[in-house]
Amino acid sequence: MRQGVFFPAFDGVADPNRLAELAVDAESAGWDGIFLWDHLLYDGGVTKILDPYIALAAIASATTTIQLGPMVTPLIRRRPQIVARQAVTLDLLSHGRLILGFGIGDDGDVGELSRFGEITDAVERGKALSEGLEVLTGLLSGEPVHHVGEHFTIDDVTFQPTAARDGGIPIWLAARWPNIAPLRGAAHYDGVFVISMKDPDDVVQLRAQLESFGADLEHFDVVVSGYVGDDPSPWAHAGVDWFLNWIGPYDLDFDEVREMIVAGPRTVEI
Repeated sequence: MRQGVFFPAFDGVADPNRLAELAVDAESAGWDGIFLWDHLLYDGGVTKILDPYIALAAIASATTTIQLGPMVTPLIRRRPQIVARQAVTLDLLSHGRLILGFGIGDDGDVGELSRFGEITDAVERGKALSEGLEVLTGLLSGEPVHHVGEHFTIDDVTFQPTAARDGGIPIWLAARWPNIAPLRGAAHYDGVFVISMKDPDDVVQLRAQLESFGADLEHFDVVVSGYVGDDPSPWAHAGVDWFLNWIGPYDLDFDEVREMIVAGPRTVEI
């Protein structure tokens, strides 16, 4: 099982230069991935917020082996054609280390969607995500794309270059456990980031559901999260592929975050 650090570029770490330092520390400490949240607004007194894609470019330039990516991007508030260009650029810059995470987003207590006039209905957000992913993956393929849909129009466009990674950039979809609909969608991509799963025993049911929806679990990442310091061993034994160690989101202090990262991932007990 791989382990990553998973945190927002908020407040005390809202500096791309210092994020690059943290990424170097994470790589040296043995973490397999570093993943940044994608938010425009946040509650709880958070005031400083960075764009994850630009921050990830700084991270990609400062590291050589660690996997990296946004976790997760609400694709409905980013144009898929822009994300396609950003993603390929990041993947080439990192020499094939990018992983893309997507979800439907959440208005939250701060109105992160509604205050910008975005779609707030969950069902409609799901439809827009599915359509956006169709456009995005088409453009990432390097083949001609013609798409006329409810939310997006692409009129016979081909994007080059394509990603550095063989097989293209992996895409994980977020799914809040135990909701079925996002699992059905995730099964057609490269992984699922399961939010709010508390019991490793539920992984058996999760994997069975994913397989029933068509996921090839031999080439598919099952991803869960827990707080830094949590024992990842039960999740490894349950069949999880990635355990993301959650830091934040409130009152983030650079030195405290660095201390948690430098400590490295906990050893998985056999």
